Amino acid sequence: MTSENHPVKCGAKNDLTDLALFGGSALFDKFLSTSNLVKPSFDVFLDYSKIFYTQGQYTNRGPLSQMLEARLAKLHDVKHCLVLSGGFWAVVLSLKCLALTGRKNVILPSYTYRKLADIVSWAGLSPVFCEVDASTLAMSAETVAPLIDDNTAAILAVHPIVNQCPVDDLETLAQSRKIPLVFDSVESTYETVNGRPIGSFGDAECFSMHASKLINGFEGGYVTTNNTELANQLYAMRAFGFVGQDEVVTFGMNAKLNEVHAAMALACLDDLDSQIVRNQERYRTYYTEFSTVPGVRLLEFDEAERCGYKCVVIELLESWPLSSEVTLKLLHAEKVIARAQYTPPLHHVSASSEVRNAEMVVTNSLAGKYLLLPSGHTVECADINQIAELLKYIASNSKGIIAEINGRSL
Repeated sequence: MTSENHPVKCGAKNDLTDLALFGGSALFDKFLSTSNLVKPSFDVFLDYSKIFYTQGQYTNRGPLSQMLEARLAKLHDVKHCLVLSGGFWAVVLSLKCLALTGRKNVILPSYTYRKLADIVSWAGLSPVFCEVDASTLAMSAETVAPLIDDNTAAILAVHPIVNQCPVDDLETLAQSRKIPLVFDSVESTYETVNGRPIGSFGDAECFSMHASKLINGFEGGYVTTNNTELANQLYAMRAFGFVGQDEVVTFGMNAKLNEVHAAMALACLDDLDSQIVRNQERYRTYYTEFSTVPGVRLLEFDEAERCGYKCVVIELLESWPLSSEVTLKLLHAEKVIARAQYTPPLHHVSASSEVRNAEMVVTNSLAGKYLLLPSGHTVECADINQIAELLKYIASNSKGIIAEINGRSL
């Protein structure tokens, strides 16, 4: 047990003036990011790149894009996978295809990725924000059902950063109300629900291959579905609406994935099992080290399911002595680039003039309570040990820190 009378010391942090925010040296020489930034074997990446370079097809569903689609379909145990230039367009095109004709509203959580409402607007639709469950941080059938009306075009169900939303209940609700169900599964690429891989639920599931994600394609995204008609429509839409050489059959755009990005994603898939082992080791280190950090709670993965262990999230409990804003200032100064999870929520920041939402009592209470901590390829287990010691030091010396901040008007 620590207290202001017996403050914890943290390596080089023996005095408040040693904190980087107050002029001391940063705890780390490098910035520690929450982004995955995984780097597969460069030689493997080059080997894949030689395939498209030799064949001379660099885009337009070249050999690597087709190979990637087949491997992702197998990973997710689904009939169809379509790779795209970004996860953004995976959601836009899925909504364009599936939204009920003559309706405008898409139900999604407010407590989610900060630009998801804009993506809905790009699809020509209007976001309607629902609550999340306070214990799971996920939307549920209970939070969605009261918002369904005659103008509901689709449900956009988003998996939280740690664990999954209740897919079975959401599928049952969507089917009973005859509403299309699209999952934003960006943070759940490797996970399962009841042993069944994410990617095979709802009408479609959308994923990202941004460098920050589990599968790094530099940039990119994909859609998985068991609906052959939808898959055929998406194939055409991502390539200007063309089928064959000259026939245009639908509204379209250029959302094709190029072969360089496909090569990187394939190299990452080759390394995926090894990456999961490394991610799990980091998570286990957080689990052990943070068991003795006062005032915080690590969000635990449901290890009865398959887990990717990519992201690490902590809750700042009521006993944590500082605000999330002050905590982040202190961490950032030490080059620990932690982030507030989904703060502010979307119903406070959406640019859409047509936004409608439920009473957001739960969502408002969550803002600022959860922090993403550094994880991924650039973070070593020794770094995690130091982050834990730093937070212990901050908690132990919180009164002095607050006085110093007030005195410096920081």
